Amino acid sequence: MNCIIVDDEEPAREDLGWFVKQFSSMKIAASFADGHEALAFLGKHEVDVVFLDIDMPKMDGMTLCKTLRGMRRLPAVVFVTAYREYAVEAFELEAFDYLLKPFREDRIACLLSRLESSASPSACVGTVAIPRNDSMVVVPALSIVFCEAQGHELRIVVKQEEYRMSSSISDFHRKLPADRFFRCHRSFLVNLSRIAEILPCFDQTYMLKLQDREERIPVSRRQAAEFRRLMGLK
Repeated sequence: MNCIIVDDEEPAREDLGWFVKQFSSMKIAASFADGHEALAFLGKHEVDVVFLDIDMPKMDGMTLCKTLRGMRRLPAVVFVTAYREYAVEAFELEAFDYLLKPFREDRIACLLSRLESSASPSACVGTVAIPRNDSMVVVPALSIVFCEAQGHELRIVVKQEEYRMSSSISDFHRKLPADRFFRCHRSFLVNLSRIAEILPCFDQTYMLKLQDREERIPVSRRQAAEFRRLMGLK
């Protein structure tokens, strides 16, 4: 696994490089003080991870990250910044993580371990990142019980925990395993493997009782036939 570091401050590049070498087997392919130079390098070389500062002259980190989304093989992007306020935007760009400066040793060691343990960190296989305060929580996709659209927010229920983020339910659905998550209602997305009981209702619709939860999740009339097919119901 290899990486590049993009930060306009040399001490920051050196510090991060030291941590990468100390706590991982990752190879640092190059370091750049400028987003344009990094983009030119990435146009000719494939890397697994980009450690990316946000506040840089000429091309800021957010602009560079948006540009990378057009690449054939998208690297995992880890924002390394002193600014808390860009965490939500970073998640919307599907960043692997958001690391605040000055970072703690245990925090970056954990991040590097997660990067190396992922077979394909750029795709975040099997996991989704959810913003929480000024960081992001990475959870196994299959630990999500259900999601509920509430206005402009999405409520994400993971066993006994809940998270909220700015996202449409359709966009979030695309990040999850298609064979395990079903859009049972325009406002609900359910993990099929978490269904504990199927309760028939009027008009051939259903209510779903889920593992570890008290809520009942509706299956709309429009989605009832597809639900029956998926669950092998007559």
